[in-house]
This record gives sequence, C-alpha cells and structure tokens, in this order.
Amino acid sequence: MIKLTVLFFLIMFVIGTDTFLISPLIPTLQKLFDIPTEYAGWMVGAYALGYAIFALLAGPLSDGWNRKKVMFLGMVCFSVSTILCGFATGFWTMFLFRFLAGVSAAFTAPQVWASIPALFPAAKTAKVSGIVMAGLAASQAFGIPVGGLLAVNHWSYPFFTIGACSLLVAIFILYALPEMKPKQDLRTRIPIFKRYVPLLTSRIARRSFLAHFLFQCGFFAAFSFIGRWMTDRFHLSVDQVGYVMFFLGLGNIVGSFSGAYVIKMLNRFNTMVVSILVSIACFIALSHLPSVALFEGVYFFIFATMGIVFPLIMGMLNSLDPTIRGTISSLANSIMYAATALGSWFAGLVYATFNGFSAVGIFAAICFTGSLCSFIASGILTNHAKTKKDYAS
Repeated sequence: MIKLTVLFFLIMFVIGTDTFLISPLIPTLQKLFDIPTEYAGWMVGAYALGYAIFALLAGPLSDGWNRKKVMFLGMVCFSVSTILCGFATGFWTMFLFRFLAGVSAAFTAPQVWASIPALFPAAKTAKVSGIVMAGLAASQAFGIPVGGLLAVNHWSYPFFTIGACSLLVAIFILYALPEMKPKQDLRTRIPIFKRYVPLLTSRIARRSFLAHFLFQCGFFAAFSFIGRWMTDRFHLSVDQVGYVMFFLGLGNIVGSFSGAYVIKMLNRFNTMVVSILVSIACFIALSHLPSVALFEGVYFFIFATMGIVFPLIMGMLNSLDPTIRGTISSLANSIMYAATALGSWFAGLVYATFNGFSAVGIFAAICFTGSLCSFIASGILTNHAKTKKDYAS
C-alpha cells in the first residue's frame, strides 16, 4: 500500500508542477514572445482548456477501461507534450503544446482519485487522499521553485526536466500499479455522455459542482498572477519568485497533512465555512500589503486552506455515486481546469485594465463567497448519509 501511495503522490507532483509552472515564468515568456498582459493568462489557460474539454470524455471512457493502461499511456503522452513545450518558438506553439499536455493530464490525474477508493480500505481513504493532495502541494513547494531556478539558465529547462521525470513515473506505473479492469455491469455499457445524467439531474450534485467551480475559479485567478504581481510590486526576479512559491507551497503541504485532523475536530461544515471566510479576508487584503514578508504570510494561509478544503471537496463529490467514480473524478477535474482557464483569462483582463492585483483579489473573494453559499445550499456538508440517500433516490 505504501508503494501505491508513493506512486499516486508522484503522479500528482509532476502533473501539479506542470500545471503551475507557467505562473512564475509569465514575466519572462511575455518578454520573450512579446505577449500582451491581457493574453498572458492563456499560457496557463491553454493547459487548463485541454484538460477541461477532454476530461469529460476521459472519465466515462475510463470507467469501462483498464485504469492502469489509461494512467500509463496518459503519463507517457504527458511527458512528450511537456518536453515539446521547451521547443516552443512563440505564443501559439506554446499554446498548442500546453493544450496537448492538458489533454494528456486529463486521462491521467482523474484515474488517481478514482483508484484510491478501489485500492485502499475505506478507513484509509481520507488519509491517502490527503497524502496524494500533498503531491500537488509539494509541486508548489518544491517543483515550481526548482523550475524557477532552472529557468534562470534557460526558460526551457524546467519543461525538459519535468518531461523526463514524468517518463520515469510512467515506468513506475507500469511495474507498480495492479490491473484495474472494469466490472462488466450495465453501467459500463451506458453511452458516454448519458453517464453524466444522474449528476445533472441531481440538485445536490449540481449545486456541489457549481460550488467546486467557483472555488477553483477564484483560487486560480489569483494564483495565476502571483508571479506577475510580485515582479511588478516588489521587483523580484524569477528565482526570487521561486523562493516565495516554495514558502507558499509549504502552506499547502501543512493543510494537506493536517486536513483530516482539522475536519475531525471541527466537522466538515465548520471546516469549510472557516477556511473559505479566512481566504476571502486574505484575498481582499493581499494587494494592500506593504512588504513581501506580509504577502507571503497571508498567502500561506490561503494555500493552507486550499490544502484542507480540496481533498474534502473531492471526497464529498466522489461519494455521490461509487459506481461512476471515474466519471465524477473527471467531471470534477474538468470543472477545476475550466475554472482555471476562465479564472486566469479573466485575471489577465482585470489585471491589465486596473493595472494591479486589487481587482483580481476582489474577484477571487466574490468567487469564494458564491462557492460557500452554493455548498451550504446543496446540503452536502450538513448530513452526508442523508445526502447520499437523496442522491440515490
């Protein structure tokens, strides 16, 4: 079981590193490719767009395929696409290769979340999910700063490094992951998009996924332009931004590992409410902070709450219907990356229009407010047993 936990951690680490890598590189790539600020967010959004579109297909398809093969082939394609990013010659080639990397990740990452309940006992699912989420956190704490340091020598080096590491992870999948062939029941013979019908017709599911979308949209809108804001406001270099990202990633790691204990102590409802309210206050305050140290401290709390709340959200969504976990995981990931694409694009427009981070922070706070209201209205936080019974009916 330890071997599988490490494998899933590494998968999320390399995918997470690639997802967020563009953020500290935006100032460098803007100058290199002569990209206006209002379009710069699409270097993040291209990856997210590819993921969001193809995850909708990957989820239902993977429920009828061997998850091991899907995960292996997806990781190999992810490796190749990421390496190609290092050969980009302009905005559109970077957009294309980032899009293809997102498509590859769409077939890989959801398999991790869908495999955890299938391979681990129910009592260990929350703990393993937290550790796997820590893979994303570690990608921010270690992967992105290392990428920033590599980019000091040449901007392409981070892409080559992550691509090579992804290929090694693909080999690990081939030898460590057991076969996970689908159960031949009526579910697996349902047409692809009809598998989404139970989710679309459920009030609980609709409101929960809307809340998930708003949460991710607000977070990634703010996250996409951290590097640009620190460069403009505090005149930091690429490697200095990498060091700041390292500290922020530690907050996510702290949240990921402590999330299960916080939820047990406060319960799900109070954890969600407190975490989101703290984040709203932090987003509003960010642009008014006078020093890098204060900026880091406030964003540390935002990343810590992200580490606590994200596994909670994924756990609640995956519990809606255990028979279509692949579909649910892919829809949740598709929504997350659609929110990333929309949030990063809108953040670029707002940042350029208002010449600063203040409006971006307000947008993130509004999204988090809507997310909290939608989660509460769905009922998924208050009575989980009743929620599953109502969903089933």
